[in-house]
Amino acid sequence: MRTTAVVLAVAATLTLSACGTDASPNTSANANGCPTSQPATLSSDVSNDIAFETTLGTFVVRLAVKNSPIAVSNLTALASCSFYNNVIFHRIAYMENGTPFVIQGGDPTGTGMGGPGYFIKDEPVLGAYRRGVIAMARSSQPDSQGSQFFVILDDAAAEPLESVRTYAILGEVISGMEVVDAIAALERNGEDRPIDPPKIISTTVTPSAP
Repeated sequence: MRTTAVVLAVAATLTLSACGTDASPNTSANANGCPTSQPATLSSDVSNDIAFETTLGTFVVRLAVKNSPIAVSNLTALASCSFYNNVIFHRIAYMENGTPFVIQGGDPTGTGMGGPGYFIKDEPVLGAYRRGVIAMARSSQPDSQGSQFFVILDDAAAEPLESVRTYAILGEVISGMEVVDAIAALERNGEDRPIDPPKIISTTVTPSAP
């Protein structure tokens, strides 16, 4: 397995011209209530879960705002305003040896080139990459995270991800990992795209259980 090939498989191929580059915190919103620039950062005491209802079932992510305050606040804001409704998982990536790597979604265009219309600031990456972890996808450019995310399918992903360690860790799947695996098992074309892409039906943000 070539580490470079694997890293490129998971990185979001965002084009900087596709979105604005204002990454200053802002409370402004569009007509749907979604942010138009980097949202205000949540308190470190806040603890939320996000349920992703998909066409193949529901999986629930417990967020770790203390690890990535900016990125988690951004994901929470986008999920709260229904930004991800009807957005597909456009990428299912495997390692060269056949090991499942990640599923990736969050692009409203479904192409792997889109985002929310803004980028967020980078921050130190805290936490460990392992099966079930959800992290922000990005390009190789600084401050290039927007709305795309990926879920890690296998602990073997840790090595290539750690080799760059630029993907902000948002939290971890606490239920429904079998749904993530079902998405990963879908038939793909030659470029890691599902032939019949599964869709996020809705996202529900709730306070984490104590």
